[in-house]
Amino acid sequence: MNNRLLIAVTFLLFIVSACTKDDSVNPDGSNVNVFNNRQSTGSSANAILSDNTFKSMAIELVYVEGYEPTQTTVDNFVSFLTKYAHKPSGITVNKRAIASLGQETYSIEEIADIEREERKNYNTNNTIAIWAYFTDGKSDKDTSENVILGTAYWNTSFVIYEETIQGLSNSPLEPSRSLLESTVINHEFGHILGLTNLGSPMQTDHEDAEHEHHCNVEDCLMYWATESYVRIGNTTAVPELDAQCIADLRANGGK
Repeated sequence: MNNRLLIAVTFLLFIVSACTKDDSVNPDGSNVNVFNNRQSTGSSANAILSDNTFKSMAIELVYVEGYEPTQTTVDNFVSFLTKYAHKPSGITVNKRAIASLGQETYSIEEIADIEREERKNYNTNNTIAIWAYFTDGKSDKDTSENVILGTAYWNTSFVIYEETIQGLSNSPLEPSRSLLESTVINHEFGHILGLTNLGSPMQTDHEDAEHEHHCNVEDCLMYWATESYVRIGNTTAVPELDAQCIADLRANGGK
């Protein structure tokens, strides 16, 4: 891969389904409006960061068989959430595998369709639900110059292209898989938390003028090139949020 940039791109989607089964579900015996979890990326930042409405968070981590993230990655993700989100009743992770659809590439619309079919958990009175999907296949947006590693596409949903990540890690001169997974997950969830200028209002102007919804500080997790092959390959730790991004989260209800 050498100098190819691996950029996690956020797509802001407003996907509406006419299927009657989408109107409501009963994952725990209660009536739930699934569309509360199908809003624009960043729109639930305050609900995730604060404990005003939701005291706990439930992560539904679904992966295609053979593409489970490492336990280190899962632990790093929970630590990231705990660091910035007020959830006094805790954060839980429920993992399960599903079968592959056998496709070589997936559009974000197809990823959303998989979520519609497979997602079991939605927001309840006290718990905000997160959908994290680790897929085989590649993004249909991949090019010879850029490879998509992950996408945040709804207010509580993101996909990680795990097959692509596994092909770019754990070999000589490549980052460890846990490091690459953790970096991409935290970056994408940063967008769900409203960064940058995507639902968590900026306290100072630090949005990159050339890369919308990304921080202009090169060392920040939310810098546009955070996932570059060269950048990650030369570090031993997951990038952190810079002071300006942290200030945005705190002003929007975070720690």
